[in-house]
Parts: sequence; C-alpha cells; structure tokens
Amino acid sequence: MHFIDSHCHLDFSELKQNLDTHIAIARELGVLRFVVPGITYPQSVALLAFAKRYPECRIALGLHPYFIEQHSEETLSALKSLAQTHRDNIVAIGECGIDGTRPNIEFQFTLFVEHIKLSNALSLPLIVHHRQSHHLIAQALKACPAKHGGVIHAFSGSLQQAQYYIDQGFKLGVGGTISYERAKKTRQVVSQVPLDSLLLETDAPSMPLSGYQGQVNLPQRLVDVFEHLCDLRSESAEQIASQIYSSSCTLFRI
Repeated sequence: MHFIDSHCHLDFSELKQNLDTHIAIARELGVLRFVVPGITYPQSVALLAFAKRYPECRIALGLHPYFIEQHSEETLSALKSLAQTHRDNIVAIGECGIDGTRPNIEFQFTLFVEHIKLSNALSLPLIVHHRQSHHLIAQALKACPAKHGGVIHAFSGSLQQAQYYIDQGFKLGVGGTISYERAKKTRQVVSQVPLDSLLLETDAPSMPLSGYQGQVNLPQRLVDVFEHLCDLRSESAEQIASQIYSSSCTLFRI
C-alpha cells in the first residue's frame, strides 16, 4: 500500500537533524510523498531549496495565521510574487486560514481571502488552517469561493461543517486526533463522510498520536493514522489506502 502525507513540516528544526532517516523509515512503510506547507514568507522562500534537496517532498507557499504578527501587506505582496514565479514548483497555496486564538482577526480574514484569490489565479488548491473559526472560514469562502478546493487541515468539527466543506470542493485532513478516544465527534465524522473526501496527514513534528504524547511526531506515524482510520471505516484497508492515495495525487497533481 502507498501513502502520501498531505501535511507535515519536515523542514522544522525538530526533524531536520535526522530527516534523511525519518524519510527513509517512512518510505519503507509505504509513505512515498510529503506535502510541506509554507508558514511565513522567509520559510516559504527556503522551502523552494528544501524541495530540490528532498525530491519526495512537494511544497506549498503561504502565511500561516498563527504567525499573524510576522505578516504584513508587504509579505503578502512578496508571497504572491514568489508563488507566481514558482507556480510550476508548488502544489498548493497555504498553510492559510483563520485562527481564533490569535490576534488581528480582521487582518487574518483579509489575508485568507487574498490566499483564496491567489489559489484561484494560479489554479491551485488551498491548505486551510482553522481553530475556533469555522464560521469565519465559511464567510471568507462565501466572499471569495475557492475554485480549486483544497484540504481542511486537521479537521475537527461537526458532520454538518464537514459536509459544507465537502460541498465547497474540499477534502478533510485526518491526523492523529482520531487516535484519541475522547475525540468522539471527529472520529464519528470521519467514519461517516464519503471516503473520497478524506486525506491522511501527520502534521509532524506536531500532533502526536495517543500513546506518544509529549514526543516529537514523526512522518512514519502516518501508517498509524491510517490504521486508526481503518478501525473507523467499513471499507477494506486496501480500498481505503487506494482511494486516499488517489485523492491525494489528484488534489495535489502528484
């Protein structure tokens, strides 16, 4: 079985030192590709060189709302130019979105809409971050519909919210959250939505699975996420792996 980690930060310092080993171990388990999102303008620039060094990786360029204080009209303009120049080297726009725990919600909203416009202009999907912000994400998508869909990273919401995103052309990112018994709502949603609306992700080095709390999350854990998903679905493991791999390839044009 083959897998694609649709969201991981392999360029982060926690993984960089032993990254060749981490990638090799994941590859032995069938994880063939990794999508690495942008989070700030300088890091997005650095990702272009990172992708050349690690051909297993596909990259996205974006300004993550968690780091809103590092973003400005100038960095947004620079990001747009960077994405347009390197259109053929990127598979998505993001990580972008709205984080309700961070300040400057109004600017976050504007920034997200600008990311949607950029993805539309470049015919690329979006990688969307949300935290306490589903209502604001929906407002932004109403103001500027995303023409090429994308993925709602680390989806945690109701079945109704999941269906809204699916209707807008988005996939739902499924990660280590489903390994926790207490995540009943998320587990229930991923068991009920259509299989072709799901992608697998680790968010490594963040979001460790149950049993690994406090540890650095590793790309090889994608297979553990897959096994937890199989426990929640009615389809065979082969069917699940095949469909999600196909969905990932189609969305990111891998």
